[in-house]
Amino acid sequence: MSKIEVRNIYKIFGSQPERWLQEACDGVRKDELLAKSGHTLGLRDISLSIEPGSIYVIMGLSGSGKSTLIRHFNRLIEPTAGQILVDDVDVMSLDGKALMQFRQQKISMVFQRFGLFPHRTVLENAAYGLQVQGMGRAAREEKATYWLEQVGLQGFEKQYPHQLSGGMQQRVGLARALATDADILLMDEAFSALDPLIRREMQDQLLELQARLNKTIVFITHDLDEALRLGNRIAILKDGELVQEGSPEDILLSPASDYVQAFLQDVNRSKVLNAAHAVRDSSKTLTFTMRTRAVHALERLSERGVRYAPVLDGKRLAGVLMRSSAQEAVQQGARDISGFVDEMSSVPATMGLDEILGQLLRSSEPLAVTGENDEFLGLLSRSKVVDLVSPLIDAVEESAQAEAEASSDSTTDDTVKLAEAIEGSKPAA
Repeated sequence: MSKIEVRNIYKIFGSQPERWLQEACDGVRKDELLAKSGHTLGLRDISLSIEPGSIYVIMGLSGSGKSTLIRHFNRLIEPTAGQILVDDVDVMSLDGKALMQFRQQKISMVFQRFGLFPHRTVLENAAYGLQVQGMGRAAREEKATYWLEQVGLQGFEKQYPHQLSGGMQQRVGLARALATDADILLMDEAFSALDPLIRREMQDQLLELQARLNKTIVFITHDLDEALRLGNRIAILKDGELVQEGSPEDILLSPASDYVQAFLQDVNRSKVLNAAHAVRDSSKTLTFTMRTRAVHALERLSERGVRYAPVLDGKRLAGVLMRSSAQEAVQQGARDISGFVDEMSSVPATMGLDEILGQLLRSSEPLAVTGENDEFLGLLSRSKVVDLVSPLIDAVEESAQAEAEASSDSTTDDTVKLAEAIEGSKPAA
């Protein structure tokens, strides 16, 4: 079930929006509608589905409608037509009291310009949402103190906003949003006013907090690098219309228009994508357990025509069984393969392809991708790495490389292409 469902949202700004709704539905251009009616088309037929616990990024240039859209989620802006459902509740159906309660308890918002009260201390700012909810002073200050600690502002509780740097002020805004325990965070260009280094730190902190809190976050940005780094899914708007929606990999590998392609031209793919994007199709990966019979393992390796297979201990990666080791186990009459498993190199799913490229060039050995607690996610596909960082490689060639990788007797072509990919991923001097 989706956390937020956006269904056919239209927004027309002007004195008589309903009068011009049909023309917007019929496809009138934004400039034509303005010239004809004096009304501005803000959004046209936007539909999105946002999953719980995800970071969903909405991006576009100034005037694309991204901030207009996010303000529909808590009804700071009323749609001309369409529905917004949050946990299957139609937000448009809420009366004044229910809407106020919804805003206080369900959704928190972090603004671009921090939105702090200059006459309140850091602690008072962080506790403001709790005060609005009616929480007593002692309880709200205790909770606000906790969240200030979580965002790295312990010891600054008695300071005022003007005494803090921009990054620290934004941390106060984030603490205030988190303190209300809202399920959903709306972040409207929250980091765009920050210096690049501080912005990167705030992105790191958001990802770290999200790993622990599992909130549903809707993040607005005009920066594709930021969108690709943070988003589980990305929606790109242009002139109030949705031009593409998908995973970061979808956007990078299959831009839907010249407008999207223009965003991508300066993106260093190897720094944006990570090992999780380059995992080989798990349905094609042969795996064993520590208790797999030696004869059975050798038979399966021979049938598949591969020279190795990962060995699992539960969900964890235990190592790798080489075909030569399986043959030795059979010759020695071993009951299972547990005594013949070698160590297997692995990389975390979060490791960037820029780091992985170097490892692949230095070694032709198999490389596993692991998640939390060494959980085996799959084998890293050299051909997929090449495809991700060098989109000019032909699909047929990729298929041939995948077959060569499975038998893994030759890695020369992949090594050459990886070297070319590294050169291609480097920014021009």
